[in-house]
Amino acid sequence: MGECAAIDFNFNGWGGKQAYRLDAKVAALIANHAQLPREKASVVMEGGGIEVDGQGTAIVTESCALNKNRNPGMSKAEFEDALSPLLGLQKIIWLPGIKGRDITDGHTDFYARFTTPGNVVVGIDTDPDSYEYDVTREHADILANATDAQGNKLMVHPLDTPNTVRERYDSPDFAAGYVGFYVCNGAVIMQEFGDVEADRKAKNTLASLFPDRDIVALNVDAIAAGGGSIHCATQQEPRCLM
Repeated sequence: MGECAAIDFNFNGWGGKQAYRLDAKVAALIANHAQLPREKASVVMEGGGIEVDGQGTAIVTESCALNKNRNPGMSKAEFEDALSPLLGLQKIIWLPGIKGRDITDGHTDFYARFTTPGNVVVGIDTDPDSYEYDVTREHADILANATDAQGNKLMVHPLDTPNTVRERYDSPDFAAGYVGFYVCNGAVIMQEFGDVEADRKAKNTLASLFPDRDIVALNVDAIAAGGGSIHCATQQEPRCLM
């Protein structure tokens, strides 16, 4: 307790979708650079596939964690037994997600994030023709009826997706959403997409949830075009286990 360690989640190219021989070495490289022990998990996953509140509660998508391209045949109970001791988890809230439609198979950090314990933002797809229109509403309903590890009901705050820039890129993976923000010292770095109204509403929501931080909006279309977000690129720092 109170010591730091790096967890190696056995990255396999998002379920074998891309070459990953060198990427799979990143966990060991960072652990060595940080001079921390490396704990190798018995599951295959990515950091974007899990969201934690720092008090024992996690949100995980079935479409990613229980996908046969990562952990074939593994049940929820087996996954929880493998992951919980590594991260000090007492409860996992499962969201269905959607597999096979984007490179991540539905990473949690596109759908839902904790802002503080008990408060969670959830992405709501505003396009009725989108394959994620229904599932994002299902996620919001699951979270609204869930409790955290302490038995407290969650407060759910929607972040509507922008009506925006997928057409700018010839990429079916373009990730247009606001849930992938990054919390740093004194600020929250969020994505903006040029939809003035949606950008403004997302910024106002985050400002209300992070009243002591500056909310800084950046255009990150180049990252989003590859299916990612600011959060995807900023979470490899080893965490301290308290």
